[in-house]
Amino acid sequence: MPLLVVVVALIVFGLAMLYSASWDFSYTAFRDKMYMFNRQVMWLGLGLVVATRLAFFDYHNWRKLVVPAMAFTMVLLLVLLVMSEIRFNAKRAFFNGSVQPSELAKLVSILYLAVWLYAKRQMLQDLSFGLIPLGVILGVVGGLIYQQPDLSAAATVLMLGGLLFFLAGGDIKQISVLLVIAVVAAWLVVSVSLTGQQRVGDFVAGIKDPLQASYHVRRSFEAIVNGGWFGVGIGNSLSKVTGLPVPPTDSVFAVVVEELGWFGGVSLISLYGFLVWRGLVIARRAPDMLGTLLASGLVMWIGMEALINMAVMVGLMPFAGNALPFVSSGGSNLVTTLAALGILFNISRQAGEATVTDEEWRSYSAVANLRWGNGRRSISRPRRSRSTEDQISQR
Repeated sequence: MPLLVVVVALIVFGLAMLYSASWDFSYTAFRDKMYMFNRQVMWLGLGLVVATRLAFFDYHNWRKLVVPAMAFTMVLLLVLLVMSEIRFNAKRAFFNGSVQPSELAKLVSILYLAVWLYAKRQMLQDLSFGLIPLGVILGVVGGLIYQQPDLSAAATVLMLGGLLFFLAGGDIKQISVLLVIAVVAAWLVVSVSLTGQQRVGDFVAGIKDPLQASYHVRRSFEAIVNGGWFGVGIGNSLSKVTGLPVPPTDSVFAVVVEELGWFGGVSLISLYGFLVWRGLVIARRAPDMLGTLLASGLVMWIGMEALINMAVMVGLMPFAGNALPFVSSGGSNLVTTLAALGILFNISRQAGEATVTDEEWRSYSAVANLRWGNGRRSISRPRRSRSTEDQISQR
């Protein structure tokens, strides 16, 4: 129930702020003030149907479906590169920008990696079964997304893969190697990508002097400062009609803070924080390790998307283009986010229903403590119950 309440609050909040941020943009682009709001409501309806269906779909069945789902996603990404039209110097969507396969790829990657790591949980310490196959999986998916190009989506997939590998019990040494490889790969991507160089350059300049930040970030600063503590009121934002880039999508957080002030911005951040907390509670109570991996990965993905979007708008990260979940206009992001929550609800409904063996289960509390509190070992050890030890001694 707490998770349902916060999701409803985010949906209502998002619709209200989207309408406020989009009416001028919609009229200018489509001659209809309600165009983007109506489309968002349509996608919301579809997303709620998907979420409801997944809430009653046993998450264990994904063990049979993730391979076809990943294959379908790969095909979509390949077709996108071959056939899709170019919009804003990128190939990211079908149907005039309505469907973005990269959003589906994030969700499917979490499902696939959770199932794969769960199946290989006893062999993760083996390099040939752990780090190398994980790198191949993430490299193929991230590479296809990068070719669009969509740097932020590719980076999100790689970060989620590393997070799930850590939660599954990957060795600290392997995780360190993975981080080094990721840093080197990110540096190479930025070195050969003009877009990446420009974004990093603007970010560094903005850190040194906010007046030298990119035009987008400077206009965001203007909106945030104009909002003050309690904002100028819903619908009264000036920046959205005087040049703030794409206020209904990437810049919607700046509109939120301008119209509702710091109070509104902190309230929205608190809602996301509560959502992530409830998701981690569900992960801890999950009946098995697969449920823990799925719940953790899905809720951390939603939190990561929100964090990146808001951090970019206040100049704390290079520009990424991530949507603000539930608030930014975009059908693909909204539907996949609601689908993720549907799976999370299903895991929550099954909490305490299944009994698992200690050999199958890794203590979530040990994972949360970075697995550094177990003496000489760097990972948590399976624990036997008293009854199990008695049975072994009797044998």
